[in-house]
Amino acid sequence: MPDAVVIGAGPNGLVAANLLASAGWSVVVLEEQPEPGGAVRHDRGVHPDYVNDLFSSFYPLAAASPVLASLHLEDHGLRWSHAPHVLAHPLTDGRCAVLDRQIDVTADSLEAFAPGDGEGWRRLCGLWDTLHRDVLDALMTPFPPVKAGARLLRKLRAAGGLRAARSLVLPVRRLGEEEFTGEGGRLLLAGNALHADLAPEAAGSGGFGWLMSMLGQTYGFPVPVGGSGALTDALVRRLRAHGGELRCGERVDRVVVRGGRAVGVRTSSGAAVPASRAVLADVAVPALYGDLVGPEHLPGQVMDDLRRFQWDFATFKVDWALDGPVPWRAEQASRAGTVHLADGVDELTRFAAQIAMHQVPDRPFSLFGQMTTSDPSRSPAGTESAWAYTHVPREIREDAGDEGITGAWGPDDQERMADRVERQVERFAPGFRARVRARRVLAPPTLESLDANLVAGAINGGTTALHQQLFFRPVPGTGRPETPVSGLYLASAGAHPGGGVHGAPGANAARAALRSARLPVLAGAQRLLTRRDRTGHKR
Repeated sequence: MPDAVVIGAGPNGLVAANLLASAGWSVVVLEEQPEPGGAVRHDRGVHPDYVNDLFSSFYPLAAASPVLASLHLEDHGLRWSHAPHVLAHPLTDGRCAVLDRQIDVTADSLEAFAPGDGEGWRRLCGLWDTLHRDVLDALMTPFPPVKAGARLLRKLRAAGGLRAARSLVLPVRRLGEEEFTGEGGRLLLAGNALHADLAPEAAGSGGFGWLMSMLGQTYGFPVPVGGSGALTDALVRRLRAHGGELRCGERVDRVVVRGGRAVGVRTSSGAAVPASRAVLADVAVPALYGDLVGPEHLPGQVMDDLRRFQWDFATFKVDWALDGPVPWRAEQASRAGTVHLADGVDELTRFAAQIAMHQVPDRPFSLFGQMTTSDPSRSPAGTESAWAYTHVPREIREDAGDEGITGAWGPDDQERMADRVERQVERFAPGFRARVRARRVLAPPTLESLDANLVAGAINGGTTALHQQLFFRPVPGTGRPETPVSGLYLASAGAHPGGGVHGAPGANAARAALRSARLPVLAGAQRLLTRRDRTGHKR
């Protein structure tokens, strides 16, 4: 009987399994898909000469994560690669804001929009330099982060106290207006905020935009050499080197609970897989509570709170094999790994408002990835492996465009939306569509079919808005990996600190399981010492 069963071989599940195996536990990981990785996989499904990432591609949080650093994945084959620029945000008039790992390059880019904005960027970087170690430590540990939080508060006081804290909870539109005269700095912050489901006017979007921008400034947006699945491969190799077992093609249908404790799982084939110490679930929160664990094992308040659980936006993605480089009007964009496509902050607000009104955006803000620019192994020299994703409402009531996209996501909807994304690229790169050799469309239901955690194309395990973060994640009063069922731990992006490939939810769950297993041993040792004291023995 294994000590632990981990449900799901996404990055969080694999991190959890690795930490348990490193501690000497026997671990079995069960994955529904025929291959591991969750949303960290690649293939050659667009064109045999091109590597395309199926889901995620750029990993600033992985590069910054103390969790992943502790696993030394470079010893198991992982290599990182960077594009010349981290990120570009071009405008249709040819101007372009650039984020680069060299602060002078970023500052000079913003100075071109308005004198003094380069210095404004340096001020934001100065705040990051003061806080970032403690910010990352606080993010990567269960809530409340007592030690890291105390250090962060001390640093925050030194960095301006309430004034600095106020800046980080501002809407990103307001933060940009306060810090920059021109549009360049505002674009970098607001575009990065919309990596999550945070509109430019949402409270806290300023802090998130600042965090993502500063991660790019410090660590870049690196990619694994050879494809995103190289990160998964390294995690799997390390797990097996430490004695862990991975079984793919095994769907878990039920967590077995006896006497209020998780004692194993049952698969769709009817097989029972027991666990003597813990079950860790790298699964979506609504799938765990109510599906894998029956409501009879859960407090009524949890089930009531789940009815208020909010998903993040749905995602629509297009992959391309391009015959040549993207013909950007703004030349700086040709050297960036990630390119944000919206013609100003107002267009970002318009995009987010259309989603809020359940409309398919007519000018979809798109995150565009230039993968061969980032890693030359992705396609033949002189070509580009590329993708773009945008967000759409989970529930679609109308099309803000004039093409009648219904949200049923049949073949017609998919092709019309893919064409719309391509037209958005064309606004900034005239002639782009002529360079498309092949394309693949991944609509929200397709994404979910490839990874059950991406429910309707939600990529962050639930909204990033403040009302579902910290001790509100996944439901009020939580913020930790422990669940109402003893021995069962939530190890997915549904847990604090949320989405992104950093491994923190998996690590927090593994550490909670290890800590729980030690408590009876410590209690037994304390009882033994107490008995010895009573009989006159020395400690």
